Amino acid sequence: MPPRGDSTDINATANKGSLLKRSMRIAGHRTSLALEQEFWTGLEKIARARSSSLPVLIAAIDEARAKDTPDASLASAVRVFVLENRV
Repeated sequence: MPPRGDSTDINATANKGSLLKRSMRIAGHRTSLALEQEFWTGLEKIARARSSSLPVLIAAIDEARAKDTPDASLASAVRVFVLENRV
């Protein structure tokens, strides 16, 4: 059975393209986000380049998503953000 890749196992090796779920507190509430490892890696690089934490960066993405495309899922908004902001 492949590793779950949740917040207690974020460094787990996973098959390319498989979803890894992480839980965090964003804007005062707990939420889970499932992304492919490639997107988690890209998001971590962007956060480091901006001297930000993942929850702070994801909260900013979520706030922009709520204003611009409220029907889009957070996971989709994060993927688009990573593609548009690759470092």
